Amino acid sequence: MTAWVFEEGQWLARADTADAIRKIGADLAARLRAGDVVVLDGPLGAGKTTLTQGIGAALGVRGPVTSPTFVIARAHPALGPGPQLVHVDAYRLADGAEVADLDLDEEIERAVTVVEWGAGKVEGLSADRLTVRIERAAGEHADPSGGQRTVRVRGVGPRWAGLVLGSV
Repeated sequence: MTAWVFEEGQWLARADTADAIRKIGADLAARLRAGDVVVLDGPLGAGKTTLTQGIGAALGVRGPVTSPTFVIARAHPALGPGPQLVHVDAYRLADGAEVADLDLDEEIERAVTVVEWGAGKVEGLSADRLTVRIERAAGEHADPSGGQRTVRVRGVGPRWAGLVLGSV
């Protein structure tokens, strides 16, 4: 189980390996249901796709979960009774209008929708969402493929009021 700390209105966890990031994703997935939107933010190489892999594995979706940078959005059907995963990379999208062109609202009620680089672009998808920021250790020698990460999770909207991480 992930060690979460509540600080300044958000939940924080630390990870120093890709497996630890995936475990954080799995921990979040235990709280997700169809219709939920997760907005991921952080620099290149922070671990956004890796966290989504953990979510997908815990939801039991068909994989592999890889970065949808060049296809923009990829649907991963559920292999069991749970929701499918819609994984979006909004990096190359200019604004919410381009997000609207993806017709994500067609699938949103049947899926967990995870959007990388979605801050400032996908808030119109749902008034209720989890925002997740992954930060790497600062400094010119910070390793983009490894090293300490801080994951910050904040619930937005009534769905996430009273969010508690660390126990299900």
